[in-house]
Amino acid sequence: MEDKKVYRAHVLVLPYPSQGHINPMLQFSKRLASKGLKLTFAITLFISKSFNVVPERSGDSAVEIETISDGYDEGGFAEAESIHEYLRRMEACGSKTLTEIITKHRSSSNPIDCILYDPFLYWALDVVNKFGLVGAAFFTQPCAVNYVYYLVHHGLLKLPLVETPVSIPGLPLLELQDMPSFIYVQSQYPAYFDMVLNQFSNADKAHFVLVNTFYNLEQEVVDSMSKFCPLLTIGPTVPSFYLDNRVQNDKDNDLNLYKLLDPSICTNWLNTKPERSVVYVSFGSMACLSNEQMEELAWGLKQSNFYFFWVVRASEEPKLPKQFIGEIADKGLLVKWSPQLEVLSNKALGCFFSHGGWNSSIEALCLEVPMVVMPQWTDQPMNAKCVEDVWKVGIRVRVDEDGIVRREEIENCIREVMEGEKGREMRKNSKKWRELAIKAVSEGGTTDKNIDEFVSKLTYFKQQSLT
Repeated sequence: MEDKKVYRAHVLVLPYPSQGHINPMLQFSKRLASKGLKLTFAITLFISKSFNVVPERSGDSAVEIETISDGYDEGGFAEAESIHEYLRRMEACGSKTLTEIITKHRSSSNPIDCILYDPFLYWALDVVNKFGLVGAAFFTQPCAVNYVYYLVHHGLLKLPLVETPVSIPGLPLLELQDMPSFIYVQSQYPAYFDMVLNQFSNADKAHFVLVNTFYNLEQEVVDSMSKFCPLLTIGPTVPSFYLDNRVQNDKDNDLNLYKLLDPSICTNWLNTKPERSVVYVSFGSMACLSNEQMEELAWGLKQSNFYFFWVVRASEEPKLPKQFIGEIADKGLLVKWSPQLEVLSNKALGCFFSHGGWNSSIEALCLEVPMVVMPQWTDQPMNAKCVEDVWKVGIRVRVDEDGIVRREEIENCIREVMEGEKGREMRKNSKKWRELAIKAVSEGGTTDKNIDEFVSKLTYFKQQSLT
């Protein structure tokens, strides 16, 4: 049944269909809904059919679900012949079904006024302009990473990089290994390289550029990028329960593309451990370690002699050393997926051993958990650089000449964070960043003001379209 309530504006949200992009856009949607907007969240038909994806709804905070097609309705990305082909078909089928959604809502009491889209799907802006709607590009990655891509796309940073360190206004001096992986290894995943640069092919034509960060966290690079590309910082997109608690029933990332075990298994185990005694290990939804690296990580965790809670996806389980599980029963818990926010907020946590994905990094920052970072690809190397050298809340592991992080390095880094002098400084800095994150999203904070500005202008655009 159609919702007859008339809202300040109706926003259709279009994320790139992967867990790391869905989560922040959904969290932002819930915050917008709390400001009096109607929110519709578009997921692919494959995700809709394959997973339990309907978020918890509560009155005016409801976020409704729509479906679009990526051209692979039965198998999703795994069905595609290649990355290039997946992106090509998603543009064709996504544009068509996005058009159908907008058209369907035009005769309702709340026609769509704005498309909030992930600029990985830059073609969405063409659909926006066809209907004369408001287009808002939502960058899920940090400003530092976006700025590098912006400079490369516009020829302001020439590739290949032949001299290091690289000096970019607003950022520390960068070595090659500090750059996003698509920049320092251009031949790796050329389709993805084109995609991250194409984010800026038409972003200057969007009405808004929104970035999932908060001003104090990246103040210098935000100021530098804003000179070329005006933007609004609207993060961190961590559920409100863990920060300002101003959004009702906002405690979880509600669209989980991986099967969650009973969360009580995790929390019950953690609750039996002393405060700050557990190392939490998770590499997100996509990272795949080599057999050798999995073995080194396993024995490094065991050698550290700390309790550890390790998320090992089903696809990664065969890479574990055969005798490993039998030897760590008294010290370790292995699960296929976890309720990460609940885990990070548990007092037993002393360290997060992470791949350095942006969602994981910002969640750790907001929940006051220092990190050991082992970046794999895409934005993770630059996130790791900031974690270690800018925000000073973690340590980055060092790889050997074969590109492997050895067990001794893993053990030493964990010990440094858990019980070393640097670890004590990291905890102090983590507390500072948590306080600044709360301040940003609280009433009158930089993020809160920017969101209010977005909502106010969007409301104005709607009023103008009605006159």
